[in-house]
Amino acid sequence: MGIFSSIKDAIFGKQAKAQDAPPVETKTGNAWADAPVTQPKAAPVVDVENSLDSMPGADRLNWRTSIVDLMKLIGVDSSYENRKALAHELGRPDYSGSAEDNVWLHKRTMRELSANGGKVPAEFLD
Repeated sequence: MGIFSSIKDAIFGKQAKAQDAPPVETKTGNAWADAPVTQPKAAPVVDVENSLDSMPGADRLNWRTSIVDLMKLIGVDSSYENRKALAHELGRPDYSGSAEDNVWLHKRTMRELSANGGKVPAEFLD
């Protein structure tokens, strides 16, 4: 499991587990059909901002703009090594830990959360 998966699971909670669950299979009404019909489960949308604001300590951390504070809030190690690994997972192999890199990493993380079923405010995606 990668760093992004840890972030997603911490924010989405049980809803992330439901999204990752295999689809429910049911038999068709046709007696000749031996193969099950796969019905995908509807994935609930997770309000990322609300979820993070609800966490203890959210009022003391600047998680809205800081990848380090975001990771601290959800209990994921925010060390340089972990941020570098996260950046690599999200497509930036040349991560150096600069302020510019950290801004990119925060925005990219928010975009990925959005792409994975999170409702993320537009200002986090710019």
